[in-house]
Amino acid sequence: MPIVADVLPGFEASQWYALCAPKKTPADIVATINQTVLAALADPKMKTRIAELGGVPMPMTPAEFGKFTADETEKWAKVIKFSGIKAE
Repeated sequence: MPIVADVLPGFEASQWYALCAPKKTPADIVATINQTVLAALADPKMKTRIAELGGVPMPMTPAEFGKFTADETEKWAKVIKFSGIKAE
């Protein structure tokens, strides 16, 4: 069986985690949460702990995260279509 990169050149898969809020959360609350998370991710102790766990922080604005999730959705949709996976 070929590896994914042999069939889909440039393909990369990684695991990521995010903090999300309901769609209609007021923008000021989203901004406050985002600022708090960005400050935590900038803390040297937090950076060290994340690295110890094998992680790489990816601080983003809400707009950047929206683009990131849209790109991930598009990427995985292509994988699903290519593989022929069907929901049961």
